Amino acid sequence: MALDHALMERARRMGESVLRVYEWASPVLSLGRNQRARDVYDDAELARRGVTVVRRPTGGRALLHHREITYSVTAPTAATQSLAATYGRINEVLLDALGSLGVPATLATPSARSRLPNTTPCFAEPAKGEIVVGGRKLAGSAQWRYGGALLQHGSIIVDDDQVTIPSLMREPAEPSPPPATLREILGRPVQAAEIAEALFQSVRRMEDRAASMLSRAEMDSLDINSQLTLYRDSAWTWRR
Repeated sequence: MALDHALMERARRMGESVLRVYEWASPVLSLGRNQRARDVYDDAELARRGVTVVRRPTGGRALLHHREITYSVTAPTAATQSLAATYGRINEVLLDALGSLGVPATLATPSARSRLPNTTPCFAEPAKGEIVVGGRKLAGSAQWRYGGALLQHGSIIVDDDQVTIPSLMREPAEPSPPPATLREILGRPVQAAEIAEALFQSVRRMEDRAASMLSRAEMDSLDINSQLTLYRDSAWTWRR
């Protein structure tokens, strides 16, 4: 989260967009920026399962980073550029990349309005414009804008462990409907490197043929330490 936040600051300063694709070294429950979480989750159960907790700067609801692939997009943005437009542009890249892997993904068009941030897990139901397969959510995304730049986080499910989130809560919760998974759709395991390459190739096809990787010097120049202070602070994680 600190690195994504630093990349957002870089987008504001340099005027450049960056796509980052990554996995997590251990299970992490991430909370949406404005989601209520204080006194909702069971500390003992989280510790027993080895799950740590972080709060995202982006919105949405809780999701478990473990058997999934996370992406972030950081970019400069103008006040006149609508949220729907930037979501749509990123979704086009995601759909193209998934399609190149043989995933028949589409955009959700639910009849009901999206819920406000609450304790319902992120993958329990798709919101309008999110990526689904057969009506089941495969990828969830949330965006934050500030000071002329945006950060969009997204998660693409490889294997389903999102249904375990209710069992991490202090009060019993209804089981969540299972999301779509890449393993189920493709009938084989999928590695992060494969997803990353598909996404990078889609960026080059659809956005910028000259797109290149950030250099080590560019990564080292990012001011991550000031962001780490925030994301390691329990007052931020449990602020609501």
